[in-house]
Amino acid sequence: MVGGVLLGPATAEELNVFAAASLTDALEEIGKAYQTASGNEISFNLGASSDLARQIQAGAPADVFLSADKAQMDAVEEAGLVRAADRVALLSNTLAIVVPAASSIRLAAPGDLVGLKRLALADPEAVPAGLYARTWLQSLGLWVKVKAAIVPTLNVRAALAAVESGNADAGIVYRTDAAIAKRARVAFEVPREQGPAIVYVLAPVSSSKKASARDLAKYLASPDALRVYEKYGFLTLAGR
Repeated sequence: MVGGVLLGPATAEELNVFAAASLTDALEEIGKAYQTASGNEISFNLGASSDLARQIQAGAPADVFLSADKAQMDAVEEAGLVRAADRVALLSNTLAIVVPAASSIRLAAPGDLVGLKRLALADPEAVPAGLYARTWLQSLGLWVKVKAAIVPTLNVRAALAAVESGNADAGIVYRTDAAIAKRARVAFEVPREQGPAIVYVLAPVSSSKKASARDLAKYLASPDALRVYEKYGFLTLAGR
């Protein structure tokens, strides 16, 4: 038992966690602790939640899904692959605007994004981070003014990479991604009360045949795991 969670059967299993790319660093740390305590092995498939949801619906061998928004979990649930009772609203986040570390561009407010030549964000038609960014810009009446400058990327980490490489003048990413940037700096953050309601949802995949899948999902929402998420800047929604 670890973190108050009874872990796994006596026989070790290999478990596949499909999770939003923004969770990469936190999950690597949590995964190591879980593997040590349980003897099971975890493989992480990290990417855009929209892509992961499609993979699960297509039959990919996922045991646990951790989505960056409700809509992608809804799609998996509607396909009969997640039970409503198993879903946990786990984490929240906020948005941050980043620019290359050496950039002379000064951005202090949302209106300053107008006029940029290249603004990177995760695909605003499908990927949660991009959809959240689009929702925020639309709420301010800025979407139509910046749309032509949008550089859509595969996921939020790719948007950050575009800024760090200088291939974008600025990017809209999660605050947690901005915190790990090495070649980008935060121009300004979107206060939580002014941004979209960002919710990460966790659930075991009901089609999984692994005995430890449900225990792993519980561990990912355990007090020990919540402390790690908080260390990386996430806001925790699940109760301690």
